[in-house]
Amino acid sequence: MNAEKKKKILVVNGPNLNLLGLREPGIYGSATLDEGMKALEARFPQVEFTFFQSNIEGELVDVIQQYGFTADGIVLNAGAYTHTSVALHDAIKAVRTPVVEVHLSNIYQRETFRHTSLITSACVGIIGGFGMDSYRLAVEALLIKN
Repeated sequence: MNAEKKKKILVVNGPNLNLLGLREPGIYGSATLDEGMKALEARFPQVEFTFFQSNIEGELVDVIQQYGFTADGIVLNAGAYTHTSVALHDAIKAVRTPVVEVHLSNIYQRETFRHTSLITSACVGIIGGFGMDSYRLAVEALLIKN
């Protein structure tokens, strides 16, 4: 029997996403980050996930560089760094692995400063506005692409 090799997907979460479930549940929902990531693992047993969260921009850059030449895909919710980080944009452009930008909320229905993403042009796609399902949709997109 020939077992298919598991796809390797890195899921990166930026600042304040460690507070999901507590932080503004009207916008971000009541699920915790851990609950959302466990749901991904359960939904996609054919995927080997690596999960990473940091409030520090440089650590997000480091993990993208670390996995960006070996993973099959990266799901990136850069949080507030979406709107400010040239460093994340450049890290995404520097690696070979496709990156999907994810947002729990629809950033275009929010404050005007959130309407600009500095990372979108470096990513293969963007998914937002579907709560934790945004992660699922991003993984599905990466599996189709690969």
